Amino acid sequence: MLKHLLEKLESERMPLLGPNVKALKFWGLLLPKKTLLRNIYLLMHLSVIIFTATEYVDIWFIKSDISLLLNNLKITMLATVSVIKVTTFLFWQKYWKNIIEYVNKADLAQRITNEKNKKITIDKYTKYCRRKTYLYWALMYTTVIIVMSQPIYKFLALPTYRELVRNGTESYMQVVSSWVPFNKNTIPGHIIASIIQSYASIYGGGWITSFDTNAMVIMVFFKGELELLKLDCADIFGTESNPVSDEVANARLRNCYRRHVELIKYTRLFDSCLSPIMLLYMFVCSVMLCATAYQITVETSAMQRFLTTEYLIFGVAQLFIYCWHSNDLFYASMQVMNGPYNSIWWNRNKYSQKDIQIIIGQFNRTIVFSAGPFTNLTVATFINILKGAYSYYTLLRQSQETVSE
Repeated sequence: MLKHLLEKLESERMPLLGPNVKALKFWGLLLPKKTLLRNIYLLMHLSVIIFTATEYVDIWFIKSDISLLLNNLKITMLATVSVIKVTTFLFWQKYWKNIIEYVNKADLAQRITNEKNKKITIDKYTKYCRRKTYLYWALMYTTVIIVMSQPIYKFLALPTYRELVRNGTESYMQVVSSWVPFNKNTIPGHIIASIIQSYASIYGGGWITSFDTNAMVIMVFFKGELELLKLDCADIFGTESNPVSDEVANARLRNCYRRHVELIKYTRLFDSCLSPIMLLYMFVCSVMLCATAYQITVETSAMQRFLTTEYLIFGVAQLFIYCWHSNDLFYASMQVMNGPYNSIWWNRNKYSQKDIQIIIGQFNRTIVFSAGPFTNLTVATFINILKGAYSYYTLLRQSQETVSE
């Protein structure tokens, strides 16, 4: 059944981006043309944005309880990033569509090849994208299920907690900490609040999975295109035993040059759409990881620790996929100039050798994505963020120990 469902996500028109584009359409990031359906999606987006605002309102009411405050912050700040992702995607829909169209067009152009090495490269990055997309979806919705099930688990598994709730000493645990205009500590109020919070969690999860996996696949494609470009450049003049004419060589050289210019253009467009989000996310991730790590250390229940740890893993994974694939692309962009050097340029006339120098100059441009104007998305940046989050955690831990003394 699962295999049949995954096959439904595939698309002949979009062999690389098929599942990702369908997810973007399903969750309303790529808005439909029909006015009614378009307006329904916009209302759903607006409802989750308003819900995120109520999470900030609730901070005022729980600010005296450090445990509740941290639980609110770790989810609210992640929800804020999701809202920014969706809002920018909707406002910059034209640019995102241009990027998706370019990726699909360039990918289709390469898939018609009969060259074995190129086919292996294309199959490799396509399978990689599928595995990572489905794994990320599974991790996201495991996290959503855990967040939604925590109140039920706590009520059923902890007799002491049930007794405290019944005598009014403790409030019902919420799915997500948010403000509602009614008393959520009564059974009807808690049920209604939980339904609202669960809806926001599910829809917000859809936002995150569709946006992040689409961005990840595009980044993988950029790296794959550089690898294919490197192979094509090595074959500009054919082989030593089977060289091609100057006319064919010039056509191949122009094609490689054009593809690299297009690639640079769309990587810059992609970076301009992603960079502001990643700047915010780097700050948010530090706070979220700090809050989650602190909760793990103070939590007494083994199951609660496990659930919080899973949330921490998801938070780390979100940032890691961007830093890792941007880092991969950076090194691939430095290696692409080896392609022309691997050709039989030494066996050609001086005019062909000058053309090779020109294309090497074009290839001498590193590609790396950024988080605003301050830093690049690399593995080194990811490690620095983890170090920063640990420093915040240590400071918070010490401050709480001082207060308790």
